[in-house]
Amino acid sequence: MIVRLLLAALAAGLIAGMAMTPAQYVKTIPLIMQAEAYENGGAGHHHGDAAASDEAAHDHGADQSMFGFGRLGDTIVANLVAGAGFALMLAAVALLLGVEFPTGTAGVTRGLLFGAAAWFCVQLAPAMSLPPAVPGFPYADLGDRQGWWVITIAASAAGLWCIAMRPEWPLKILGLAIIVAPHLWGSPVPEDLTSNVPAYIASAYAAASLATTLFFWLLLGGLLGHFLSRVDEEQTA
Repeated sequence: MIVRLLLAALAAGLIAGMAMTPAQYVKTIPLIMQAEAYENGGAGHHHGDAAASDEAAHDHGADQSMFGFGRLGDTIVANLVAGAGFALMLAAVALLLGVEFPTGTAGVTRGLLFGAAAWFCVQLAPAMSLPPAVPGFPYADLGDRQGWWVITIAASAAGLWCIAMRPEWPLKILGLAIIVAPHLWGSPVPEDLTSNVPAYIASAYAAASLATTLFFWLLLGGLLGHFLSRVDEEQTA
């Protein structure tokens, strides 16, 4: 049972991770490349956006490679690892909560709901106060941002569980308060807010990042629901 569950989660995660790469190359990576051009002073010359993007890709495609595969290869590897990890996490949560995935469209629908809930906790809720930022945009201290991000995800997950899984109205109200609490406390703010990157690039990137991650989480949840329904069916057969 556990082995089949792990294999189902890994299959869903790898497929969703691979599908994330073209989505990023359509939506987010062109904006990152434009921001890199501004970050390095490329916007001071008379280059159009396309030329600036090409220049940034030429200058940074190789020397910023984390795994040594270039921008495209690194993106694929990172997405595959992230997809597998998030799929295992989502399957573990479903197992701990005792959620079953029936065969057919009902299992896929339940998986989509799980994916949407995960997107809310991991992407949307933190982005309300700490939106995704492009290179060259001002950042607060990395440790402070990571700490606040983890706390916000945990609070969002706990609050969403109270709202969606508990019938008592006081617990639902408590769940809403838990979700809001990190935002009332406040996210880390950089000391210097100046940046060469235009605000429209930063706002477009934040919106595109949320859109692509929504696609990823819905695809991951739907695939996970489909594959886990097969595991449950085989277990009861």
